[in-house]
Amino acid sequence: MQAFEITQLISQQKDSRAAYLEFLNVPDLSMGLYVLPAGGTDPQSPDLEDEVYYVVSGKAQIKVANENRVVQAGSIVYVAKNVVHRFHSIEEELTILVFFAPAENSNRP
Repeated sequence: MQAFEITQLISQQKDSRAAYLEFLNVPDLSMGLYVLPAGGTDPQSPDLEDEVYYVVSGKAQIKVANENRVVQAGSIVYVAKNVVHRFHSIEEELTILVFFAPAENSNRP
């Protein structure tokens, strides 16, 4: 078993000074913690794997293809592979759990 505590992941992510902290990577799934500051910019480009976001805290909007919606603590968003998406209008620092299936970069040539 592998088990994680969100408070420890948040601490590790802050210590890393990177926006994204991958904490699990197995062939069919990877997970990470993504943090974007209030007023920040999300530099993402489309991924080659399906992705699910679970917003732990914060408030912003996400645009997926041509759809836009507000996200906040408790929001869950699915994004299919190769679809353009980005968080924007970040009002409160966003802390997001990210799930990739299969694992991130698995489909990279």
